[in-house]
Amino acid sequence: MAISVGDRVPEATLLRLGADGPEGVKVSELTKGRKVVIFAVPGAFTPTCHMAHVPSFIRVKDQLAEKGVDEIVCLAVNDPFIMKIWGEQTGATEAGITMLSDGNSEFTKAIGMEFSAEPVGFVDRSQRYAMLVEDGTVTRMHIEEGRGTCEMSGGEAMLESL
Repeated sequence: MAISVGDRVPEATLLRLGADGPEGVKVSELTKGRKVVIFAVPGAFTPTCHMAHVPSFIRVKDQLAEKGVDEIVCLAVNDPFIMKIWGEQTGATEAGITMLSDGNSEFTKAIGMEFSAEPVGFVDRSQRYAMLVEDGTVTRMHIEEGRGTCEMSGGEAMLESL
């Protein structure tokens, strides 16, 4: 069952690429006492993720900050090396969006948002969604209904909901 509004986010360790290699980021530490938007994509460099989802959060980053959002995190079931390169190539890193890896799908599975599409090589990937987490509790949850679209889970939809 998928996580929903009012639920606490489960503990998991995500990864980012630091100066000395991969570094763990505990979800509890990321969200404690903060307002964090976490948006997830099926895969780095995939068409909708690359051309629509990430750019939507780049466009509204400053407006979300004005609404009290402390950090925006892009999450994918990819390795931290790919997430770093993808963040650089999309401009997300320069815009201040944190690119995190859920390489083994630990967090994605814990919140019930995994899916597989084996014909295209997707196994235990994340469904497309965006959630607002305030001090560890989900206060907004936007799950994309269709494949290949980014309407409900995009940056503008999150901004409009605040």
